[in-house]
Amino acid sequence: LAARLRGVRVVTRAAGLPVTAAPASLSRVGVLVSRGETTPEITAVTVTAEAAGAAVVGVRGGDPRADPAAILVLARLRPLDVVGVGAQFGPATRLGSRLAVAETGRQLPGGGQVMFPWRRLVALYGYPGTPGLGALGQQDLTASVARAEQMAAAYQPLSRVPVVPAFEIIATVAEASPGADGNYSYESPVSSLQPWVSQAAAAGMYVILDLQPGRASLLAQAQLYESLLRLPDVGLAIDAEWKLQPGQKPLRQIGHVDIGEVNSVIGWLATLTARYHLPQKLLVLHQFQLSMIAGEPDLDTSHDDLAIVVHMDGQGTPAAKQETWNAVTGAAPRGVYFGWKNFLVKDHPMLTPQQTMVNVPAPVMISYQ
Repeated sequence: LAARLRGVRVVTRAAGLPVTAAPASLSRVGVLVSRGETTPEITAVTVTAEAAGAAVVGVRGGDPRADPAAILVLARLRPLDVVGVGAQFGPATRLGSRLAVAETGRQLPGGGQVMFPWRRLVALYGYPGTPGLGALGQQDLTASVARAEQMAAAYQPLSRVPVVPAFEIIATVAEASPGADGNYSYESPVSSLQPWVSQAAAAGMYVILDLQPGRASLLAQAQLYESLLRLPDVGLAIDAEWKLQPGQKPLRQIGHVDIGEVNSVIGWLATLTARYHLPQKLLVLHQFQLSMIAGEPDLDTSHDDLAIVVHMDGQGTPAAKQETWNAVTGAAPRGVYFGWKNFLVKDHPMLTPQQTMVNVPAPVMISYQ
């Protein structure tokens, strides 16, 4: 053997082996493997890692944020180094960003840190204390929580994923008069919304802050609510119907927003979410006419930190709403989810939960106004 293995020292008895020390334990190393995968390679990795003292974490799919059980383990261990075994975990930079979120342990209502398709939202829409602006304002805060929970419960038998009650609160309200700043939009102070956000969170609900911007900048209005959007269970909605161009006034036309302005909000919200290692943040785009989002094919859906829902807000007969739904879903770019709105008064008749869930694709968010 010595003759054939040139450059290799060959010994004939154990005493001739070099003196070595036991390797350091790898207790501060985590190894991610796909849960349930039983290939010989995965088995070998698992056995070797466990023998070396590493923590083996089974993950459903390739995103640790989507697995509530994996999140709990990673939050407890907070390992210094993590190895993802398999191409499903993607490039190291993306896995690193996802792990930074998973290790916080903060989960969304319904579990996990990825919005969809792991949950369905059923929301009351409106403005607190103002019945004319939607169902949310038809009762006080405590009763609104109970009403949202009751509406969500009606959908749970129809859904394979948890149904989470939600508030969609109009944070900036379109106004007939220009106001002191001339933008035809009343910007609610954070202090007036905070109790609703806090009590909803305590009840295990999700909250969406809706912008009716008038002539104001959408980005500037979104930034007013940064302190609330830094919470893990608060998302954002853009109500393009109320976006006015120079010289326009409310209720004289259906407003529209240019895709560049939408994408500026998307970029800012994604950066905010990544900076604070938050679970995926929801962004809702309300639409009932295709002209409301000018340049929609260029919608930026590239951010791993956001889940974007195009929300069909058409009202009227079931046939009219279905026609609007087909148009909205048919024109939307890839990478978005869809929502549906039921109007308690303006639908003739309003669809039942069973009828609402017949839509294809099934809406991940249903709101009531």
